Amino acid sequence: MLLKTKIPLRYIFGGIRTELFFVFFYAGIIALENKYIHLIAISIPLSVPMVLGTVLSLLLAFKSNQAYDRWWEARVVWGAVVNDSRTLVRQILCFAETPYDSEEMQNWQARLTNRQIAWPYALGMTLRKQMEPEKISPYLSPEELEFVATHENIPNALLQLHAQDLRHALQQGWINRYQQIELDNTLTKLTDSMGRCERIKNTVFPVTYSLYTHFCLFFFVLLLPFALLDVFGMLGVFVVLAISAAFFLIEKMAIHLQDPFEDKPTDTPVTAIAQTIERNLKQMTGDHQAVRQVKVPDSHFFML
Repeated sequence: MLLKTKIPLRYIFGGIRTELFFVFFYAGIIALENKYIHLIAISIPLSVPMVLGTVLSLLLAFKSNQAYDRWWEARVVWGAVVNDSRTLVRQILCFAETPYDSEEMQNWQARLTNRQIAWPYALGMTLRKQMEPEKISPYLSPEELEFVATHENIPNALLQLHAQDLRHALQQGWINRYQQIELDNTLTKLTDSMGRCERIKNTVFPVTYSLYTHFCLFFFVLLLPFALLDVFGMLGVFVVLAISAAFFLIEKMAIHLQDPFEDKPTDTPVTAIAQTIERNLKQMTGDHQAVRQVKVPDSHFFML
């Protein structure tokens, strides 16, 4: 999923509209009571919400940094997937050789290349829990589809097929022992990238930390009108609304970034990266006619 640079305000504030409505309603009631009714004579020094706001800023900064680290690590891992996929196919094309033009070896190279094209698609769908085997069926043979259907982790099954084909190439003499070790090292790197993605996906951001931060934020919002209305009067409602919106937006940003594989607009664009890998690998094998182009819609984001 890719966000464009021009993001409409309805998208920015749409995620916090409930919170903003609550703040506006709450601050408005406090302002009206303070000006016309005078039943609750509460005035809080401005230093009290300032201290709480400082603590809250530190909590939100830490949460935002940790969430961004998770998001950035996911993007770095998928960058490694791109590089290792190119490396694997380059090694397959350059290492394998026979004294004559072997059709069987060429079929072996094509089979491994197509399977590696399918691998990032399968990994992305697995991370988002949207696995649809028919989407990778154009790149796999019926026997391979039947094999991966028996596995819960389809990307891992595809790597197992890779390893079996490398053993077959070694037995046929298309590659030597040292080349087989280099190819297996590349498969190990792909396995490591898959494991890192699964760790990010399965490691939940601490719920208690998010809950306590959210509680402190609402406590800050509840105190803020009593400190600002004496200074700004009715205008203080909009001042409270603006300050609260800033804090809510930062919190919402951290929530969106902390889970980069949840099929959201701020996710790592795993499908777009997989399409890049497909185009690169097909061009490496000379299959220029089959290269797909990504169509970008006019909306501020598109789901990839």
